Amino acid sequence: MSIVDTPERRQLRELTHAFVTREVLPHLDDWERAGEVPRALHATAAKLGLLGVGFPESVGGSGGDLLDSIIVTEEVIRSGGSSGLIAALFTHGIALPHMVAAAGASIGGSLGGRLGGTSAPGDDDLVQRYVRPTLTGTMIGALAITEPDGGSDVAGIRTTARRDGDHYVVNGSKTYITSGHRADFVTTAVCTDFPGSGKLTLLVIDKGLPGFTVGRRLEKLGWHCSDTAELSFVDVRVPVANRIGAEDTGFLAIMQNFAAERLSLATQAYATAQRCVELAVRWCRDRETFGRPLASRQVVRHRLAEMHTRAEAARAYVHEVAVRVAAGEPVVTEVAMAKNVAVAACDEVVDQALQLHGGFGYMRDAEVERHYRDARILGIGGGATEIMNEIIVKGMGL
Repeated sequence: MSIVDTPERRQLRELTHAFVTREVLPHLDDWERAGEVPRALHATAAKLGLLGVGFPESVGGSGGDLLDSIIVTEEVIRSGGSSGLIAALFTHGIALPHMVAAAGASIGGSLGGRLGGTSAPGDDDLVQRYVRPTLTGTMIGALAITEPDGGSDVAGIRTTARRDGDHYVVNGSKTYITSGHRADFVTTAVCTDFPGSGKLTLLVIDKGLPGFTVGRRLEKLGWHCSDTAELSFVDVRVPVANRIGAEDTGFLAIMQNFAAERLSLATQAYATAQRCVELAVRWCRDRETFGRPLASRQVVRHRLAEMHTRAEAARAYVHEVAVRVAAGEPVVTEVAMAKNVAVAACDEVVDQALQLHGGFGYMRDAEVERHYRDARILGIGGGATEIMNEIIVKGMGL
């Protein structure tokens, strides 16, 4: 039996499938047009235990590990959801882990122990004020790292935080922040030295603080149901108690969580490919041209075979790497390869699936059209394909 196909994980799949079928599919098109998912969806997912999967019970989670989180992500998409829905509903997967780790708990097989070796003033308090309410669906959190002129250069962050007694005074801006409009708080990477010094600290910044402005809602190619925002900080006073871990440990915290984030994106990629294979097979069986089903034509059958092979191969490799990450192995290179393999498979399969759907595939009423749009971000988010290649060649000793 596969480690990702235990009886308990089959039950988790069934629970996730039922949630998507009942709570998501009847409304997803409306959420796509509205540009966000309702806050009530977080509460519903929390009551079922899905929101807390991968987070330890000691901080209000449902338990489980990285592999359980992967099961949920995969099944949401395979059941007809989307990677945009994953981004909107599970943003806490990148907003909370640093707090959980700083408080001494482990999460997802990739983070554990107190950052910096000692507890910061508010570490345990942050769990009570932010982690637990978020996992019950009563709060929404976001992660703010990317800056307008920064891209993938995390060490070059220019948003500053100057210590002033019991507060930090924060100045700067962030962009492309997932759930930035709906978030009640933002886990924010700031520089505690001169801009671009690489000395980073993570602060939890509450929406509504004087000087903290949530800018315009950014319109995107895909992920339409996931709101994205620009954030601005002008002399925002943030309590020192809202610091995560010790000062200047932010870069390490961000890097440690990249493995889980990149594997989540890899999962979204291969799961999207699998779903598009299913949609294409269904379409080709039902669609007739010149008196025959599309699936009866050899060129179509072979194309479907190649699509299926790429999707399943990507899934197998991502699972293999995820098992090693969950076991605590330092497989930075393999994580980068898994993300690139899954994204490449997704790009090819989604493109072919839409092509097989013909003109209907180009319509908003076609599910494959949404996947085509949503898939494009997967090779950019969490570290672009080119960044992954740099990690890979470094692992090769080049």
